[in-house]
Order: sequence, then structure tokens, then C-alpha cells
Amino acid sequence: MDLQYLREHPAQLPVFIKHQRIRETPVPGGSICTAQRLTLDDGGSLFAKSLADPPPGFFAAEAAGLRWLRAAGAAPVPEIIAELPDLLALEWIEHGEPTPESAEELGRGLAGLHRAGADAFGAPWPGYIGTFPLPNEPSTLPWGPWFAQYRLQPFLAASTEALSGHDIAGVERVMAEISGYGGDEPPSRIHGDLWPGNVLWDHRGTGWLVDPAAHGGHRETDLALLGLWGGVAHHDRLLAAYREVWPLADGWQERIPLHRLYLMLVHTALFGAAYGDSVRALLRAL
Repeated sequence: MDLQYLREHPAQLPVFIKHQRIRETPVPGGSICTAQRLTLDDGGSLFAKSLADPPPGFFAAEAAGLRWLRAAGAAPVPEIIAELPDLLALEWIEHGEPTPESAEELGRGLAGLHRAGADAFGAPWPGYIGTFPLPNEPSTLPWGPWFAQYRLQPFLAASTEALSGHDIAGVERVMAEISGYGGDEPPSRIHGDLWPGNVLWDHRGTGWLVDPAAHGGHRETDLALLGLWGGVAHHDRLLAAYREVWPLADGWQERIPLHRLYLMLVHTALFGAAYGDSVRALLRAL
């Protein structure tokens, strides 16, 4: 039993795990799913993430996003080995450290990924970010109104117990005035949850995109999220290489807090008031 067998018979993976034909080693995998390294008979490895009683279509949404990003052939995205209702198994990426040059390579790859485009804002599949549904109904709205309606409003509505009335009013004001921030562009093919922890650097220094909430969105969203929480390694070099391939529109720096507000509202909805200060800081910046 090896990788090729699993590619051809993915539904057999739980059977082999149950009967201890596969060695399981826990690995860090985030705050929602259980993550493991699965070692096969031939010594090959897989990365597997699982969740007991996941929401309907939870792993199917991630798998659809991975395939869509991978189909662009621009930035490295892991191959899916097995997609099951409560488990997703991917090729194993041997961890390493990035270099300035590999960060530049990822920047150029992201530009190519974004340029692959999307038919509309949203996606053809129901999405998730964390365990929250991500509204993906394809839309022909301009980017600003779409972002307000499908990315800010749903997570504001899920955060009302964690935010003050003043905070809520601030987000509502941003949504009402969103067209004034500019930056409208056709939809790009984006990762959608590209904070630094969702870039995995391999033993050659290559950056891989993992754990997407992929959809047609604004390319500035991915770039803004890469700067969160200290920023991805060599962030300045990555961004400069990106802009050499595909320059950003005027005002992109002033819109960074707007794009980050989306993910901070997601975190407030998922984890509560601990992220309220981050929401307030972004509102002050806007």
C-alpha cells in the first residue's frame, strides 16, 4: 500500500488507519482540526487533517479551493490524495526555512495565481473559513459593495456579542462608505485566508499555499493578510516581486486595513472579544 494505491482508492484510507497499517504522528495543525503525519508502508508520508462531525461539505470546500488554486499552475499548492467527509489527506511537505529569493519567487507566483482570475466574485462551491460558512454565491456586484455584503456583513452579524455598539457602528459606517475607498477591480483567483501561517515553506525554501478559503475576490486581500501578525517571512521582498509582475492600483496601502477587517471579524466571530482590540485598531486606521 503506497501513495499510488491511495490515489486510486482514497476511500480505503480510514480502513488502513483503523487497522494500524499506517503510522500516525500528531503534528501542529491549527486550532480547529486534528492534524497528523501518516507514514505508509513504503516510507512515504501524507498530511491528514480531520474533524469530528464537521459541517456539511467542510472538507469538500477546502478540496475544491485547493484544486482551483492548483489548476492555475502559478503558486505551489499541495496535491489532494484523499478527500472524505471528515478527513482530507494531502501530499506531505517537508518543512524548511524561506530565503529572500524564495519569498520573491512566491510573490511572482501569487501574481500569476491572481491573474488566473475568476468568473465572478465568490465561487461555484459553498465555502468555509474556519468552521463558519463563507458566502460564495457568485455575484456581479462591483468589488466594494460585494465585499461589504458578502465578507464584512456576515461576520459582523456573527460578532455582535463580542463587539461594543460603537464598534458595530464603526463597521457599519465602513460598509456604507466602502465605495469611497476605491480599488475596484475584476475578480482575481485568491487564497482568501492568506495569513502568514497558511504559507508553508519546504526544505528547499519554496512557499506552498495551504488551508485556503479560495474564491474570486480582490488580490489586495491576500497581500494585506500576508502582513498580519508580524508578516510572512521577507514580506517586503515578496511584495516588491509581486508588484514587478503586476503593479497595484493607487491607494492600495490605505486599503490594507479594509482588507484585514474581514479576517479580524472572522476571528471575532470564531474566538470572541479577544480580537475586539484588533477590530478597533483597524477602524481607527480607516
